[in-house]
Amino acid sequence: MAIKKDVLPEVVKEKERAFQKFIQTEGLKTTRQRNTIVNVFFSLKGHISVEELLREVKAVNPRIGYATVYRTLHLLVRSSLVEERRFGDGLARYEGHSQVEHHDHMICQNCGRIFEFFNPELEALQEKLAADHDFTIHRHRLELYGVCNDVESCSNHRKSAGKGKTEN
Repeated sequence: MAIKKDVLPEVVKEKERAFQKFIQTEGLKTTRQRNTIVNVFFSLKGHISVEELLREVKAVNPRIGYATVYRTLHLLVRSSLVEERRFGDGLARYEGHSQVEHHDHMICQNCGRIFEFFNPELEALQEKLAADHDFTIHRHRLELYGVCNDVESCSNHRKSAGKGKTEN
Protein backbone atom coordinates (compact mmCIF):
# COMPACT_ATOMS: atom_id res chain seq x y z
CA MET A 1 0.00 0.00 0.00
CA ALA A 2 1.18 3.53 -0.70
CA ILE A 3 2.35 5.96 1.96
CA LYS A 4 -0.44 8.37 2.80
CA LYS A 5 0.18 11.98 1.76
CA ASP A 6 -2.93 13.77 3.00
CA VAL A 7 -1.25 16.11 5.50
CA LEU A 8 -2.43 19.71 5.61
CA PRO A 9 0.15 22.18 4.22
CA GLU A 10 -0.11 24.40 7.33
CA VAL A 11 0.83 21.42 9.54
CA VAL A 12 3.89 20.78 7.35
CA LYS A 13 4.93 24.46 7.56
CA GLU A 14 4.51 24.44 11.35
CA LYS A 15 6.78 21.38 11.66
CA GLU A 16 9.33 22.92 9.28
CA ARG A 17 9.46 26.09 11.41
CA ALA A 18 9.93 24.05 14.59
CA PHE A 19 12.77 22.11 12.96
CA GLN A 20 14.44 25.34 11.77
CA LYS A 21 14.30 26.67 15.32
CA PHE A 22 15.91 23.44 16.59
CA ILE A 23 18.66 23.65 13.92
CA GLN A 24 19.43 27.25 14.94
CA THR A 25 19.45 26.36 18.65
CA GLU A 26 21.90 23.52 17.95
CA GLY A 27 24.15 25.83 15.91
CA LEU A 28 23.74 23.69 12.79
CA LYS A 29 23.50 24.82 9.20
CA THR A 30 20.27 25.00 7.26
CA THR A 31 20.64 23.25 3.93
CA ARG A 32 18.35 22.80 0.95
CA GLN A 33 18.74 19.02 1.20
CA ARG A 34 17.66 18.98 4.86
CA ASN A 35 14.75 21.27 4.06
CA THR A 36 13.63 18.95 1.26
CA ILE A 37 13.84 15.89 3.51
CA VAL A 38 11.91 17.60 6.32
CA ASN A 39 9.23 18.83 3.92
CA VAL A 40 8.79 15.40 2.33
CA PHE A 41 8.77 13.61 5.70
CA PHE A 42 6.08 15.82 7.21
CA SER A 43 4.02 15.57 4.02
CA LEU A 44 3.74 11.82 4.67
CA LYS A 45 1.69 9.94 7.24
CA GLY A 46 2.35 6.65 8.87
CA HIS A 47 5.37 4.73 10.07
CA ILE A 48 8.06 5.54 7.53
CA SER A 49 11.33 3.68 7.08
CA VAL A 50 14.54 5.35 5.93
CA GLU A 51 14.23 3.51 2.61
CA GLU A 52 10.65 4.68 2.06
CA LEU A 53 11.59 8.27 2.86
CA LEU A 54 14.62 8.06 0.58
CA ARG A 55 12.41 6.87 -2.30
CA GLU A 56 9.99 9.78 -1.76
CA VAL A 57 12.84 12.32 -1.37
CA LYS A 58 14.58 11.11 -4.55
CA ALA A 59 11.36 11.81 -6.47
CA VAL A 60 11.87 15.47 -5.48
CA ASN A 61 15.67 15.62 -5.62
CA PRO A 62 17.51 12.56 -7.01
CA ARG A 63 20.88 13.85 -5.72
CA ILE A 64 19.97 13.39 -2.05
CA GLY A 65 21.56 10.22 -0.66
CA TYR A 66 20.81 7.67 2.01
CA ALA A 67 23.29 9.11 4.55
CA THR A 68 21.75 12.59 4.35
CA VAL A 69 18.23 11.19 4.85
CA TYR A 70 19.43 9.02 7.75
CA ARG A 71 21.25 11.90 9.50
CA THR A 72 18.29 14.25 9.02
CA LEU A 73 15.88 11.70 10.50
CA HIS A 74 18.08 11.45 13.56
CA LEU A 75 18.07 15.24 13.90
CA LEU A 76 14.27 15.12 13.69
CA VAL A 77 14.25 12.53 16.49
CA ARG A 78 16.62 14.67 18.60
CA SER A 79 14.31 17.66 18.04
CA SER A 80 11.38 15.60 19.46
CA LEU A 81 9.35 16.27 16.31
CA VAL A 82 9.63 12.63 15.28
CA GLU A 83 9.64 9.35 17.17
CA GLU A 84 11.64 6.32 16.17
CA ARG A 85 9.63 3.11 16.44
CA ARG A 86 10.74 -0.51 16.25
CA PHE A 87 8.07 -3.17 15.90
CA GLY A 88 10.15 -6.30 16.34
CA ASP A 89 11.06 -6.86 12.69
CA GLY A 90 14.48 -5.21 12.86
CA LEU A 91 13.36 -2.19 10.86
CA ALA A 92 13.33 1.33 12.33
CA ARG A 93 10.30 3.38 11.39
CA TYR A 94 9.71 7.05 12.02
CA GLU A 95 6.45 8.66 12.99
CA GLY A 96 5.61 12.34 12.92
CA HIS A 97 1.82 12.51 12.44
CA SER A 98 -1.15 10.77 13.92
CA GLN A 99 -4.89 11.33 14.20
CA VAL A 100 -4.44 11.70 17.98
CA GLU A 101 -1.44 12.90 19.97
CA HIS A 102 -1.13 9.67 21.93
CA HIS A 103 -1.93 6.30 20.43
CA ASP A 104 -0.96 2.67 20.63
CA HIS A 105 -0.23 0.07 17.96
CA MET A 106 -1.38 -3.35 16.78
CA ILE A 107 1.13 -5.08 14.51
CA CYS A 108 0.28 -8.03 12.26
CA GLN A 109 3.06 -10.60 12.43
CA ASN A 110 2.04 -12.07 9.07
CA CYS A 111 1.85 -9.03 6.81
CA GLY A 112 3.53 -6.33 8.91
CA ARG A 113 0.59 -3.94 8.79
CA ILE A 114 0.54 -1.44 11.66
CA PHE A 115 -2.79 -0.26 13.04
CA GLU A 116 -2.95 2.80 15.29
CA PHE A 117 -5.61 3.00 17.98
CA PHE A 118 -6.60 5.06 20.99
CA ASN A 119 -8.88 3.75 23.73
CA PRO A 120 -9.83 6.12 26.58
CA GLU A 121 -10.95 3.19 28.76
CA LEU A 122 -7.53 1.58 28.41
CA GLU A 123 -5.84 4.88 29.24
CA ALA A 124 -8.06 5.28 32.33
CA LEU A 125 -7.25 1.74 33.45
CA GLN A 126 -3.51 2.47 33.17
CA GLU A 127 -3.94 5.61 35.29
CA LYS A 128 -5.93 3.63 37.89
CA LEU A 129 -3.28 0.90 38.03
CA ALA A 130 -0.59 3.54 38.50
CA ALA A 131 -2.58 5.23 41.29
CA ASP A 132 -3.24 1.87 42.98
CA HIS A 133 0.51 1.27 43.06
CA ASP A 134 1.46 4.85 44.03
CA PHE A 135 3.19 5.25 40.69
CA THR A 136 3.40 8.20 38.29
CA ILE A 137 3.42 7.38 34.57
CA HIS A 138 5.58 9.71 32.51
CA ARG A 139 5.08 7.90 29.23
CA HIS A 140 4.14 4.49 27.93
CA ARG A 141 4.06 2.48 24.76
CA LEU A 142 1.60 -0.30 24.07
CA GLU A 143 2.23 -2.62 21.14
CA LEU A 144 -0.04 -5.60 20.51
CA TYR A 145 1.32 -8.32 18.22
CA GLY A 146 -0.97 -10.76 16.47
CA VAL A 147 -2.43 -11.51 13.05
CA CYS A 148 -5.09 -10.00 10.80
CA ASN A 149 -8.36 -11.94 10.90
CA ASP A 150 -9.04 -11.09 7.25
CA VAL A 151 -6.68 -13.62 5.63
CA GLU A 152 -7.21 -12.33 2.08
CA SER A 153 -6.48 -8.71 3.00
CA CYS A 154 -3.46 -9.82 5.03
CA SER A 155 -2.15 -11.88 2.12
CA ASN A 156 -2.63 -8.98 -0.33
CA HIS A 157 -0.85 -6.60 2.02
CA ARG A 158 2.05 -9.03 2.45
CA LYS A 159 2.45 -9.21 -1.36
CA SER A 160 2.48 -5.41 -1.75
CA ALA A 161 4.75 -4.97 1.30
CA GLY A 162 7.19 -7.35 -0.35
CA LYS A 163 7.56 -4.70 -3.05
CA GLY A 164 8.93 -2.25 -0.46
CA LYS A 165 5.74 -0.46 0.51
CA THR A 166 3.92 -0.33 3.83
CA GLU A 167 0.51 0.74 5.05
CA ASN A 168 -0.06 2.50 8.34
